Amino acid sequence: MLEGIVRESIGKVNAKKLKRDGYLIANIYANGVENINAAFKRGEFVRTVRNKETLAFPVKVGDKEINVFIQEYQLHPVNGDVLHVDLRVAVPGQVTNFLVPVIMHGTPVGLKNKGVLVLSKKRLKLRGTIEDMPANFDLDVEPLDRDESILVRDIEAPANCTIMDRADVAICGVIKAK
Repeated sequence: MLEGIVRESIGKVNAKKLKRDGYLIANIYANGVENINAAFKRGEFVRTVRNKETLAFPVKVGDKEINVFIQEYQLHPVNGDVLHVDLRVAVPGQVTNFLVPVIMHGTPVGLKNKGVLVLSKKRLKLRGTIEDMPANFDLDVEPLDRDESILVRDIEAPANCTIMDRADVAICGVIKAK
């Protein structure tokens, strides 16, 4: 379980000091739940997120244990480090929007025909309860030839879930190399 600290002060000076000490600044919130300003050790947070089995993961902040999922994050523009993360409480039974990551596997046929694989959408927006959400969408890109793509309408939504993205949007595809 990921453990964090509660931030007493939410000012800029306090945040800079925590970042210098290796902490990641986070906000935890949901409808009907009191907001929590927290900080997690950066390395532990990244390790926990990479190794999670489901969309939601448990955190302990102060004396509270909560199930959360990543709503949004900001990256440093130069080195790509995570600067700030918004975590949302996974309230059981509550219907809400989730951003589910897309993972590709396989080598497309189109790469041999001078093509380049492009991932257009890293996350898909789904509406449903946390119990029905998949951990990620795993796409097999092996059959893709040059100038072919996988659209949102080609993916089947899990039971009791609705895909909120437009149906004609490409998730990934193989384009002609320049």
